[in-house]
Amino acid sequence: MSELINNSEKRKKILKELIIKLHKGSSQDEIRKELEESLRQIPYGEVVEVEQELIEEGLPEEEVLKLCDIHGAVLHGNIDLSASKQVPEGHPVDVLLKENRELRKLANQITNLINEISSDKKMSYSDEIIKLRGFFNAMFDVDKHYNKKEYLLFPFLEKYGITGPPKVMWGKHDEIRELIKGAIELLQTQDISVEDLLASSEIILLPAVNQVVDMTKKEEEILFPMSLDKLSESEWFEIEKQSLEIGFCLYDPPKAWRPEGIEDDTLSEMNKIEGNIQLPSGSFSVEELLAILNHLPVDMTFVDKDDKVKYFSQGTERVFQRNRAILNRDVRLCHPPASTHIVDKIIEDFKTGKEDRAPFWINMGGKMIHIEYFALRNRQGEYLGTLEVSHNVQPYRDLEGEQRILSYSKK
Repeated sequence: MSELINNSEKRKKILKELIIKLHKGSSQDEIRKELEESLRQIPYGEVVEVEQELIEEGLPEEEVLKLCDIHGAVLHGNIDLSASKQVPEGHPVDVLLKENRELRKLANQITNLINEISSDKKMSYSDEIIKLRGFFNAMFDVDKHYNKKEYLLFPFLEKYGITGPPKVMWGKHDEIRELIKGAIELLQTQDISVEDLLASSEIILLPAVNQVVDMTKKEEEILFPMSLDKLSESEWFEIEKQSLEIGFCLYDPPKAWRPEGIEDDTLSEMNKIEGNIQLPSGSFSVEELLAILNHLPVDMTFVDKDDKVKYFSQGTERVFQRNRAILNRDVRLCHPPASTHIVDKIIEDFKTGKEDRAPFWINMGGKMIHIEYFALRNRQGEYLGTLEVSHNVQPYRDLEGEQRILSYSKK
């Protein structure tokens, strides 16, 4: 056992020395070669311990943050994951891994499209720029992925004394968020030339994509294996239960995960709350409320005062498909880029009190669809959010004559 401990201490000492060499300006290729020669594969836990020790020994977190991408690139492929635990479907780590898979797919789409624009010289790129704008709108969904780490996972790691690496990773999250916001802002510029687009892609677009992909490697090689070693089943279950409040990134898990021995799901727990939901005109249980909302012949989506999607009804005949990946997402990013100015206008008019409702109707697949937005306010007139109600009104337009006797509809 002492030999294993000594080996571990020796490995960490070498790794620390190599990271400090990076800090002092040694090349990545040189450090990677030394890693391969002296360490071959490093257990993921030791990488975290070295980061933590460097911070405790006085290396500023800002410096570790600057080194994060460099030593992450050097260590990639040299970290031993053989002892990492496997997780069942729906486990929080399984969900985060599948979100990473979708982020990498999206990153490939963005990179391929930028390469196509670079190689295909033509007069107009308006369609490609609109497509890129949509891709980066979707990419900002990574904010929810990072929020789950920051507000659900990192607090548990801090309980176990792991504070340095989460702080460093949180700093990288903020850098990535700013890059994606910058990309979205750039792509909203009117009449951007292809020369400006390609020049900006080297400074903003591609760095944003590359940093998202690099973060997935850091998570999968270091953060997730370490977290699986540290956290208990009950702690993971707490994370699972609270994940829905934050939402999912480009992926909607088809099933919830529960540790063995825990039978009640979230709805059952809600139903155990004493009493009913009491309103001025009556009351009902959570189960009854859910049934009412899902049996109304309309689609409803609620956007809160901070412009985040917080709820959508789940009726059997939806007009527009929804999945839980949109929860807690900025409503502007849930619409095609070409229509975001309309969404902005509605929200602005609702918040200022200029308007209270905004109706639209469109022909879609031979159906007349009525869509209306309602400003929700409390008794004091304060804005609470927006309710979107969509309804296929074609059956009502097709009605003729009268029906005065009982006749059940046949489907």
